[in-house]
Amino acid sequence: MQINLAKPFKGLFLFMVMSSGVFAQTGRFQQAADYQMDVDMDVTTNQYKGTQVLVYTNNSPDTLDRVFYHLYFNAFQPGSMMDQRSRTITDPDRRVGTRISKLKPEEIGYLRVSSLTMNGTPVDYKEVGTILEVELPQPILPNSDATFEMSFDGQVPVQIRRSGRDSDEGVRFSMSQWYPKMSEYDEQGWHANPYIGREFYGIWGDFDVKITIDKSYILGGTGYLQNANEIGYGYEDEGVTVSQPKGDKLTWHFKAPKVHDFMWAADPKYRHDKVEMANGITVHHLYIPKDGSTENWEKLKEYTPKAIEYMSEHFGEYPYKQFSVIQGGDGGMEYPMSTLITGGRNLSSLVGVMVHELAHSWFQGVLATNEALYPWMDEGFTSYATSLAMSAIYQASEDPLKGSYSGYYRLVNSGKEEPMSTHADHYNTNAAYSIASYSKGAVFLAQLGYIIGDETRDKGMLRYFHTWGFKHPNVNDFIRVMEKESGLELDWYKEYFVYTTKTIDYGIRNVKENGEQTDITLERIGQMPMPIDLLITYEDGTSEMVYLPLEIMRGEKPQGNEAAPRVMSEAWPWTNLSKTITINKKSSTIKSIEIDPSKRLADINQENNKIDL
Repeated sequence: MQINLAKPFKGLFLFMVMSSGVFAQTGRFQQAADYQMDVDMDVTTNQYKGTQVLVYTNNSPDTLDRVFYHLYFNAFQPGSMMDQRSRTITDPDRRVGTRISKLKPEEIGYLRVSSLTMNGTPVDYKEVGTILEVELPQPILPNSDATFEMSFDGQVPVQIRRSGRDSDEGVRFSMSQWYPKMSEYDEQGWHANPYIGREFYGIWGDFDVKITIDKSYILGGTGYLQNANEIGYGYEDEGVTVSQPKGDKLTWHFKAPKVHDFMWAADPKYRHDKVEMANGITVHHLYIPKDGSTENWEKLKEYTPKAIEYMSEHFGEYPYKQFSVIQGGDGGMEYPMSTLITGGRNLSSLVGVMVHELAHSWFQGVLATNEALYPWMDEGFTSYATSLAMSAIYQASEDPLKGSYSGYYRLVNSGKEEPMSTHADHYNTNAAYSIASYSKGAVFLAQLGYIIGDETRDKGMLRYFHTWGFKHPNVNDFIRVMEKESGLELDWYKEYFVYTTKTIDYGIRNVKENGEQTDITLERIGQMPMPIDLLITYEDGTSEMVYLPLEIMRGEKPQGNEAAPRVMSEAWPWTNLSKTITINKKSSTIKSIEIDPSKRLADINQENNKIDL
C-alpha cells in the first residue's frame, strides 16, 4: 500500500495514538488525597462527629467510576470479618481472641457516613463491613481531581487491637484508623481490602486536621501543631505564656504534609517531653507517669534521637521535622511521624519497641509498599534495620540477625511455612504470617549481603530509598535496584526465596586426595540453589576462600571482609546437584573445610557444612 505523506494517514495516526495510550498505561503513578477534617470528641460518650473535605487527584491513566473508603472501626463489632477470622483461625491473636464477639453496644466501634457529595452532587454509597462502596455521579477522568465532602460520626471501641479507648495501661484514646480513609488505587487497581487485623496501604496527601476535645486532654500524634501557643502543654514556644481560651474544650490544629495516614492519641494524664535535635527534628514523648516506668521514659529521650540518626545515615534521611513516641495502643504500631507503644516496659524493651516502630517510618512511612501484598518488605526490612540499630546503639558484639535466622528455621521445621508472596490476610496461621514477614523478611536482606556483598547491599538500601521514596515500590522494584547496584542478576533469588518455600541445604560430600592435589565434592541437597563461600583452613594456621557463584548470577560479588582471601572462583550451574573443586595441596595439610563460616547463608541443616580432617 502506498501512503501519501503529504496527507496524514488517519489509520496510522489512530494506531500511533492507541499504541501511545497503551504504553502510557504501563507506567507507574501515584494518586493523591488531601484531607481537611474537623472532629468534635465527646469524652463522656466516647463518640465523635466529623466533617471531611477530600480532594482526590486521579493521576492514573484510568477513568474511575467508583471509589472506596475504609471504615476500620466497623471491624470492632460482633460478627464482623475480623471477629469471625479471630474465632476461626487456629492461633488467634491473644489480644483479640473472642473479645470482639462479646462487645456491648457502648463498647463497639463504628464509623458511619451520614452524607457524601462529589463536586457538590450527592453520591450513592453502601456500607459493606469496613468498606464504603461509592458509585460516582460522573467519572473521575485521568489527570483530574474531584472534591468529596462528607459528614460522619464514630464511636471509639474499647481497646482491643491498635485503636481504642481505656487500654490496660489506662490510656484514654488511641485514635488510629479512626476516620473514613480513601482506598488506594494503583497499577493493580483498587485495594479495598476488608480490615481483619493486618496492616495498611494508603495514599499520600496533605492532612489538615482540627480536633476539638475536653481541654484537660493532652494530644500527640501525626503532624505539626499549628496553634501551639494557644494549646500549651509543652508545645508552646520557649518563653511564651499560654492563655487558653474560655470554655470546656480546646481545638487542636495539626497539619501533616505528604503522609498516607493520620493518628492521634489523647489522655489528661500524659506528660509531654520535647527534645530538639541538632538537625532540626523535634522529638515528642508522651506517656503516663507511673512508678517503675517513668524513669525508663526519661531515659528513652536519649535513645530516640540516636535511633533517628542511625536510620537516617544507613537507610535515608528522615524527611519530616518531628516524630512522636506516644504511650497507647496494645503493643507497638507505626504511623506517619509517630508511633503508639505500650509503656509499662523495662528500658531495653522500651527502647526496642521504639526503635522498631521508628524504623517503620522508612519502610512503611516513606517507601510504603503495599503491606497486604508484601508485608515482609515492611516488617522484614524493619526488623532487619531494628536489629542493626539496636546493635549499634548498645554496641553489642553478637550477630544482630541471629534471632531472625532462628525464627526462620523454626518456621521451616514447623511444616507451616507458606510463600512470602501470600497475601497477608490469607495466611493459614498467624504464626506463619508473622515469622515469614518479620524473620524471613529480615533474613532476605541479611542473606542478600552474602550474595552481593554487604557493602554493595548497604549502598543499595540507600539507593532504594532515594529511588522509590513516596512511590510504593514492590519486590521487582527492589530487586532491580540491587541488580543495578551489584551488576548481578538476582531474579532467581526473588523467585525462590519469595515465591516458594524451597529451602537451602548444602553439604560436603567427599574429600579425596589425588596425588599432590585434593578433590573436594560439594552437594546441593535442598531445592534452592545459592552461591557458596568455602573456607579451607590449613594445619599451618593459614586459610583460603573458594568462591562458587551461581552461573545464573552472571558475575560474582566483590571480595569483602570474608574470613580469608579468595583463591579461586568457579561458577556452579544450578542444574548440577554436585560440584567438585580441586586444590593444589594434599589433604594431609588441611585442618578443616567449611561452607559459609559467616552463617549468612540460610542453610537449614548446618551439620553437614563443616568437616575436620
